[in-house]
Amino acid sequence: MTESLSGRKIAVLATDGFEQVELTEPVKALRAAGADARVVAPKAGEIQGWNHHDRGDKVPVDVALDAADASTFDGLLLPGGVMNPDALRMEPQAVEFVRHFVRAGKPIAAICHGPWTLIDADGVKGHRMTSWPSLRRDLENAGASWVDEQVVVDGGLVTSRKPDDLDAFNAEIVKLFARDTRDLAAE
Repeated sequence: MTESLSGRKIAVLATDGFEQVELTEPVKALRAAGADARVVAPKAGEIQGWNHHDRGDKVPVDVALDAADASTFDGLLLPGGVMNPDALRMEPQAVEFVRHFVRAGKPIAAICHGPWTLIDADGVKGHRMTSWPSLRRDLENAGASWVDEQVVVDGGLVTSRKPDDLDAFNAEIVKLFARDTRDLAAE
């Protein structure tokens, strides 16, 4: 990856129940490209990851949601896992945090079940997207055009299906977050 994310600050919004590799691997890719990737969660301390159906590692929270200022971030990453986005969409403050990125036209990346939170933040209508297959109807009902592809780039939005797609997803999120947000707003 030749793109530089030096000076870019990326929020990684997650809570207990995130799919571990869908948070840790993109964060590694972002940091390797020079980004300041920060885990934002509804609670301070740590959040619990999962490896499919088994408990994974805990990840430290860099910024508690109630102390996070969305306007200070250049982009947003939404990892999957079933429990994580389902819990986040029930948190009005989390939905509003995501909505800031949608309204501001800032780049957003979501993998697996991550797009669930985007639905509640009114961020999918008119977008071509992919996700874990069980979200297909939810996304279509919210106005997205769903496709079964490894990774989909639609303007300032990158989506992917599952952990097996992480290499392609990580390459595209680094490209997305390296782009000038004025270019994204024009799309």
